[in-house]
Amino acid sequence: MNTTIAQRPLNSALCDAKFSCLRWLLKNIGPISDGIKVGWKYGFDSGQSLDYVYQNKARGLGPIGKLVDRCYLNSAGWSGIRSRGILLKEAILWGVRQSEVYSKAAIELVDVASGPGRYVLDLLSSGGIKPERINARMYDVDERGLEQGRQRAQKLGLQNVQFVHRDAFVSSAHYALGKADVAVVSGILELFSNNDIVSQSLGATRDLLRDDGYLIYTNQPWHPDLEFISKVLTNRDGEAWEMRCRPQQEIDELVQSAGFSKLTTRYTKGGIFSVSVAVKTQS
Repeated sequence: MNTTIAQRPLNSALCDAKFSCLRWLLKNIGPISDGIKVGWKYGFDSGQSLDYVYQNKARGLGPIGKLVDRCYLNSAGWSGIRSRGILLKEAILWGVRQSEVYSKAAIELVDVASGPGRYVLDLLSSGGIKPERINARMYDVDERGLEQGRQRAQKLGLQNVQFVHRDAFVSSAHYALGKADVAVVSGILELFSNNDIVSQSLGATRDLLRDDGYLIYTNQPWHPDLEFISKVLTNRDGEAWEMRCRPQQEIDELVQSAGFSKLTTRYTKGGIFSVSVAVKTQS
């Protein structure tokens, strides 16, 4: 028994030393990878960091920097994020096509925490949807990410996309310029462990949608590198990046309590991420 007790602090100390070493390496040597450099500058959970991951092009200082960047981009989490992006675009496309039965001049799409909004801009510029059929409002509190999105939308010649500063947790009629047909909530709920805060965001999102409008939301049931992420990497506020994994049933119950009825869920390979579609029940 005494031996077991003595080992616990030793194991803990070794674990702390390991993560301190890894943090030093990523902080001091890691930036030869452009992706790691972006993560340290803006936060590994930031829209800028995710935008870099979506591009999936290894860049860095010389061949070694590019090799490190490729290893970074190929990590389980980032590979899952790109797979999630594919599922998101497919879900958005489905929601838009379902909404077209209302024969509107244009479909109203909102993303409540878009960052630069790459997956929406890619969808609008891919030819899968006629851009003139969509009015997209991309919301976020990070002005740098919004500006990055504005510049890319302009380059792509997308006229019906607005990037607007808005808190995803605040409900206000001011934002409901026209009730949306499709609302996207991607990657933000996993950042908060408190279910009351998540419910608050879902309620604010519900206010943006018309009755029978579609909610597309993501979840992270598990992640293989949670300890590494929380002890080595930092978020957009420069603090430890701590994520909250929720069983799918838990997030679905929160969505239902907020006034939605789930239609379907799809998972990325390995089940790290999910993308679900729900419909707003009538008030």
